[in-house]
Amino acid sequence: MQNPDDPHNSGDLIADAREEIVGMAKQGMAHPSTKPVLTAGAIGAVAGAVLPVVSWPVGLLAGAGFMLYKRLRP
Repeated sequence: MQNPDDPHNSGDLIADAREEIVGMAKQGMAHPSTKPVLTAGAIGAVAGAVLPVVSWPVGLLAGAGFMLYKRLRP
């Protein structure tokens, strides 16, 4: 999660998301954002499988994307 008082925080959502995703990829489950993003993706996938219009991959991406956004911009 980004610290708003951090002098290196550029305020650019895309750059912050890239930095967070790279950190998650390098640190794996040790990164503080990995578990919440994976959990939200799983919940989104289940919701997408249950809903008649949305498929599970769309739900997975929506859930993970929403949680990643909430981790970047609380």
